[in-house]
Amino acid sequence: MTFPAVLWSAPTINPINRKARSIPVLNPYNKYGRVFFFSWWGFFIAFWSWYAFPPLLVRTIRTDLKLTQTDVANSNIAALCGTLVVRFIAGPMCDRFGPRWTYIVILLAGSIPTALAGAVYNVSGLIALRFFVGILGGTFVPCQVWSTGFFDKNVVGTSNALIGGWGNSGGGITYFLMPLIFDSLREDRGLTAHVAWRVAFIVPFILIVSTALGMIFLCPDTPTGKWADRHEATRALLEAHLPPGQSGHALTEKADSSHASSERGDYLNENGEKKREEHLPATVDVGRGSIEVVAAHEAPMTQQDMLNTAKGEVVVAPSFKEAMHVIFSLQTLFHSATYICSFGGELAINSYIASYFLKNFPYLGQTGAGRWGSMFGLLNVVTRPLGGVVSDLLYTQVSKNLWLKKGWITFVGVISGAFLIAIGLTNPHNEATMFGLIAGMAFFLEAGNGANFALVPHVHPHANGIVSGTVGAMGNTGGVIFAILFRFHGTNYGESFWIMGVMIMALNVSVCWIKPLPKGQIGGR
Repeated sequence: MTFPAVLWSAPTINPINRKARSIPVLNPYNKYGRVFFFSWWGFFIAFWSWYAFPPLLVRTIRTDLKLTQTDVANSNIAALCGTLVVRFIAGPMCDRFGPRWTYIVILLAGSIPTALAGAVYNVSGLIALRFFVGILGGTFVPCQVWSTGFFDKNVVGTSNALIGGWGNSGGGITYFLMPLIFDSLREDRGLTAHVAWRVAFIVPFILIVSTALGMIFLCPDTPTGKWADRHEATRALLEAHLPPGQSGHALTEKADSSHASSERGDYLNENGEKKREEHLPATVDVGRGSIEVVAAHEAPMTQQDMLNTAKGEVVVAPSFKEAMHVIFSLQTLFHSATYICSFGGELAINSYIASYFLKNFPYLGQTGAGRWGSMFGLLNVVTRPLGGVVSDLLYTQVSKNLWLKKGWITFVGVISGAFLIAIGLTNPHNEATMFGLIAGMAFFLEAGNGANFALVPHVHPHANGIVSGTVGAMGNTGGVIFAILFRFHGTNYGESFWIMGVMIMALNVSVCWIKPLPKGQIGGR
């Protein structure tokens, strides 16, 4: 399938887990395109509301609530802490209950404090509210796990990066939209500043609830149907696609060469197209429904690949022992450390970028500084997806060697650290220099997010929720660490930037030796 037709055509699918091997970005009628849309849109709306306070904290809310610089910093830290807690919980929830319902629950839970923003009248109320609005940041985990469940290894890096990047851009658009909504309410509707900023939060509340309802009524749990039936569906599809006599204990015995075929399976013709054998039923019963045994546009697979997919890449409900094994593995450590740097750095910078611009260029005003600050978040539309696209290209076009994906993560991490050091040490007061360095830093920092979650689906694929939740939560931990750094350096933003750059470079280099996959892992390759 050629570009651009791939953007709207029904994708080729994996015959065993029914994951798509292309992304129908422009086809919401196709279930893969629909899940792709709601995955990024839900995260976009959540990120917008999560970061709706900083653009108005620059001046309006700060003045209205009589906040100090320390008060603002503490509220930023509270917002990150709320997300950190939810992300740790969301990972195991995705593995047990499925990412779709986890996503819906987090959105609806986060919509409540969003609607209550108008009830804040003092600093303690602001800190408490921002902690609970931080629930919305936890949507990152189910959006990535849901994407991983619908898109196969050849495109999952691109899918995760597009969803994460377009979703992250909500952190940029909020710097543009919240001041715009505030100004409209104040100037066009005649509301006072005291009332206008409170009413502005009703807009993201309505969008969050609408998005959650769309997920409930328009989207499936998995490509094969209900989350509870995923194992039964995989077993049925595997038994239907393997030659007679080879499927018996495929899911309970370790796959080895005795179960494998070096050539295409008996049910693929010479062109790699699926043949409908006479003995195969059209459908098999799965749970309360049924699923087609042979679907349109199936991808060719060797029997060994089918076995490995069925045995190692279907998410299982985690036991405590297995969860601990996954969380404390070296591979999870690598992704946690690098995501602390990329996403943690992004979160902290998102909270202070407009204030930094206003300090160095006071003539911009709150709205102007907010609009320039939105650049940092909006670049996610391109930069984070590019991190995932490059990672997938290295994997599919150069060599199916996961060291290339891993090396790309380290490379962009080190370069982003160098940019941060340059910004901090020069502390530019020239607009072209400042905005150019920020854009360069954003390119590599945000590409690191996409690169990271292009490799995550390969690691412990049977526990993808736990891995995604742990890594996502550690990204928030990084945000808290860097936010504390900004807090104790006050308005000396340049110093905070270069110290952060040194930390990011050191942490990326310190974990670069870890192997991409655990020894003996089945699936994920």
